[in-house]
Amino acid sequence: MAVSRVFVTLALACASGAALAGECPALLQHELPKLRSKEIVNFCEQFNGKALVVVNTASHCGFTPQFKGLEALYQRFKADGLEVVGVPSDDFFQEDNDAEKTAEVCYVNYGVTFTMTQTQPVRGRDATPLFRELAEQAGKAPSWNFYKYVVDRHGQVVASFSSKVKPDDPQLIEAVQKALSN
Repeated sequence: MAVSRVFVTLALACASGAALAGECPALLQHELPKLRSKEIVNFCEQFNGKALVVVNTASHCGFTPQFKGLEALYQRFKADGLEVVGVPSDDFFQEDNDAEKTAEVCYVNYGVTFTMTQTQPVRGRDATPLFRELAEQAGKAPSWNFYKYVVDRHGQVVASFSSKVKPDDPQLIEAVQKALSN
């Protein structure tokens, strides 16, 4: 009888785990390697139920100083449930091939504390599945570095912004607040 009770408990645990996995939006059903780490960023585990700003970054771009504004945005809204995810990409030929140098730009030069992944393709047929999903929902793939997607707590893109839109732009702030309230 004790064995069958254990079996039922395990079956219920598996069923509830499957239900939880099913509740994770398609946009979050991705994993990417974390920058300068052996850890994997599991989007469902880390970001389910949170609003996101996902941005493709580059270390040697005229827009690289936006790291400072992205960090300020993250600090301003993280207590409300915002996460910022930076995804370095060399799709526009402005990212270093050395992850150590990329990490130095992010963490040392700009004091980034939000999640950064290893370099990934973000456009075209080679785009990582996360960016294919973002582009599909937004109707637009990144056209340059520091393209920003704002995602609500349900995994839906509510807005996207070009590289020229700074992280403190009132329209981006409004989109973040909308994503947090959904």
